[in-house]
Amino acid sequence: MIQSVTFSKPVKDSEAVLGRPYIRVKIHAGTSSAGERYFAEFFTEKQAFHEQMTAAELDTFIAQHAGITFKNCIELTDTEEITLLANKKGKITELRRPRKIGSTSDSSAVAAEPDQNNRVKKYLLPEGIPVPFLVLLGIMTTDGKVIASKYDKYRQINRFLEFIDDILPDIEQKVKTEEPDRPIRIADFGCGKSYLTFAVHYYLTEIKKLNVELVGLDLKEDVIAYCSELASCLHCTGLSFAVGNIAGYQYEHDPDLVISLHACDTATDYALDYAVKHHCTAVLSVPCCQHELNMQLGEDKTEPPEEFAPFLKYGLIRERFASLATDALRAEYLEEAGYAVQMVEFIDMEHTPKNVLIRAVKKQQEKSSTAGAEADALTAALHVSPTLRGLLRG
Repeated sequence: MIQSVTFSKPVKDSEAVLGRPYIRVKIHAGTSSAGERYFAEFFTEKQAFHEQMTAAELDTFIAQHAGITFKNCIELTDTEEITLLANKKGKITELRRPRKIGSTSDSSAVAAEPDQNNRVKKYLLPEGIPVPFLVLLGIMTTDGKVIASKYDKYRQINRFLEFIDDILPDIEQKVKTEEPDRPIRIADFGCGKSYLTFAVHYYLTEIKKLNVELVGLDLKEDVIAYCSELASCLHCTGLSFAVGNIAGYQYEHDPDLVISLHACDTATDYALDYAVKHHCTAVLSVPCCQHELNMQLGEDKTEPPEEFAPFLKYGLIRERFASLATDALRAEYLEEAGYAVQMVEFIDMEHTPKNVLIRAVKKQQEKSSTAGAEADALTAALHVSPTLRGLLRG
């Protein structure tokens, strides 16, 4: 059985054949409500498109495009790795070798078993127990083994679920106090491919046995269509997806939890503004691409005090300083609105530079004047005007 196929190095006229300028295609085996299926991702320089295939359709696609539309094709079966290579003259060479499951050269190899003398991390989604969405998304094998090349993603998912577990008592307490029989409501702004969206839904419904209503929102129609199809295949009750902008989207009910992961620049501010104004119990946000303050520094020809000069002298340091200042101010504005805020490391810096997570839980009804004053002092010193301040105070 074919486990996965990867196509790369498209020929010059590939767009005329495929309809889009695809640079790479990845296809892997999975299971849907229709039975055994293959899930394909078609990548351009800036976008990814998704579709499902039957085994027969995959065979046809390989026959039509391997070594023809794409010069390179690597096919992994249960027992073999088959490589098709086309040279400049179109001659196709086929290379076959037995698969050595567990070797570092096998892109589908499962993660190595831990040494008995080492401490084994206990994950909320433990290895060895197949999780349907992880299998479908190509992170686990059907027997629950984590694929080596996906281990960082597996760790990220479990780390995020730990944050969910930490704030869950506050959310459950609010629901119990207000309306015990209603579901916990969660909004995921900028859900993207929704690895973490599916993880949160699975953890809360299948492991914690809670009634959950979770909505994922993203601007990309093809991504939302793909996520909706996955949710249908996995029979995810209470999970839905919608196309929309964070700033203007309206939910039927106020969410108890707002999630915002890698929402670019001021999109994070609109997500935080939504959470505050809709009285959300908790917020989990991983900001991304904090350009706003960097662009504002010195924009009005008034430079910050000379004490800040070392932070602004070098482009790289200035960018990081502006990013940290942006997130520090966001934390202050959330505290001003009555939230208890922590800034924590999402995952190790070696895996991604976007590793600061803002965790905020509503604790007070009254606003914190101290946090507001501290934020005002910093913005005045830097001569900047953050979007979130305008949204919350406007």
